Amino acid sequence: MKFMSPARLSRLLLPATFLLVAFALPAFSKPHPKPTPKKAAKAVKVARKEVKKERSTSRNKRDSRSDRAKDSRRDKKVSPREQRRLDAIAKRDAKSSKKSRAELRKEAAERRRIEEERRRAALAEKRRREEAARQARLRQIAFENGLKQETQADIAKDNTEGEDPQVRAAAVNALGNKAGTVVVMEAQTGKIVTIVNQDWAIKNSFKPCSTIKLVTGVAGLTEHVINADGGIGSSTSGVSLDGAIAHSNNGYFQRVGSNLGSSKMVSYARQLGLGEPTGINVDGETGGRVPNGNNNLRIYSHGDDFEVTPLQLAVLTSAIAEGGKRVVPQVAKTRFEGTSFRAKYQRPIGVPTEDLDQMLPGMIGTAEYGTAHRGVDASLGIAGKTGSCIYKGTWIGLFTSVAPVENPKYAIVVITRGSGERGKYAAAIAGHVYQALSPKIRPARNLALAASRFGNRPSVQKNMAAADDEDDDDDAANADDTSAKNDDGADSSTQTVPAINPKPAVSQPVQKPLVTRTVQSTPKFAPVIIQYDKSGADKSDKTSKSDPATATRPRVIKNN
Repeated sequence: MKFMSPARLSRLLLPATFLLVAFALPAFSKPHPKPTPKKAAKAVKVARKEVKKERSTSRNKRDSRSDRAKDSRRDKKVSPREQRRLDAIAKRDAKSSKKSRAELRKEAAERRRIEEERRRAALAEKRRREEAARQARLRQIAFENGLKQETQADIAKDNTEGEDPQVRAAAVNALGNKAGTVVVMEAQTGKIVTIVNQDWAIKNSFKPCSTIKLVTGVAGLTEHVINADGGIGSSTSGVSLDGAIAHSNNGYFQRVGSNLGSSKMVSYARQLGLGEPTGINVDGETGGRVPNGNNNLRIYSHGDDFEVTPLQLAVLTSAIAEGGKRVVPQVAKTRFEGTSFRAKYQRPIGVPTEDLDQMLPGMIGTAEYGTAHRGVDASLGIAGKTGSCIYKGTWIGLFTSVAPVENPKYAIVVITRGSGERGKYAAAIAGHVYQALSPKIRPARNLALAASRFGNRPSVQKNMAAADDEDDDDDAANADDTSAKNDDGADSSTQTVPAINPKPAVSQPVQKPLVTRTVQSTPKFAPVIIQYDKSGADKSDKTSKSDPATATRPRVIKNN
């Protein structure tokens, strides 16, 4: 083989060299990547994870799989097959997400619908209750208007023969448009001065409420449950009989009654004239009702299961003030009967006079500082008892009284019915009648001396919430009748008691006793003082000299 000549060889090498340089130059000009350190790669991974985490939290959880598929496609190159799988997952998730959002919207709409239904139901219930309350108020108003109309119709039918027209006019005016009855009776003889609404007073009977405490007190004294100081049993502290009567303390009389028992209570009630007609000379008189086997303590304080008539209360109160004499009420139907009137008496009540006398200081306190003090003029010597409770669907207010207490001339009983009625309002009606009778009433000269005659107990409890002029038995929540709470538009707390004496009653200074005992001069027998009024003698007194029943009776006062 022949070797090529150098010239020919150079001609062949020169193009090859040029080609070699042309192809090799780009390779040498391209920079070589620097190797990434492990720490830097780890930091990049951490950063990527944090970015992925932020992205996943910012998106809805239901889109998490789609987001991961997108991230995976963005972070790394996937095969077409894997890409198709990821796209299918994304479409399925998107479809599921759309379905979930629709369900959420549907659930939210359902919740709104349920809440709207509840709101409408609550509004409908509220309207129903308001309508029911309105209807109840309307029924109550209609019921009370019916009572008032019944009262006015009954008053128009009253037989006024033998009544005192002036006293009747005063009683009718005092009652006004209220539903009720007023009885005015001569306490010593039983002669009826006037009866306003005779049907209610004679033919109807009512729950006595707190006036039953007069019976409980008499029974407690006679059975020695109440001691000489007015306490219960051996107790000499706390509430005494005087304050319990004046302020109508339920707990006191319930404790007394629990020591008596219902059978003795009923026995004394019958002795005092309850549970049987009074014997008035008018047809249709009812005898009322006494409990039969009821051992509830409320019979001693609230008069549960009792029903009494105004005439029975007048006789009972007169008997307490008159030392136990129980008169028979009578209407002098003719002028002859009026001029020749003779008192009639029922059987004696069988209670010692001294026990009856112990009831009177508390009854005086009712008018002076107790539950009736805003409605009556205590200077007239009024002694009485109020009562307030619910009876047959509405409130009832009672007041039974006599005056003057030293020598009782009149007994007045008032009973009213209505949502706003209470005993203090009944007392105010009686107070107006007493004002009309005041010229015929001998004012009590010394109430303190009169009170001392009715038992030498400690001073009357005037410090017991003297501002509280409401009966304690105003507890409709425990009443046995259907609810007639005072929420029917007539709030008794807003009513005002017509003031008979706007100035508070000022107790008269205690006068010196007419007879003073000393150690040096002790009489052998207890002195007896007879008080009488010489100026009170008139034609009626002269006429009555032949009739001991109608004669002016001197009041015997023992100075103990």
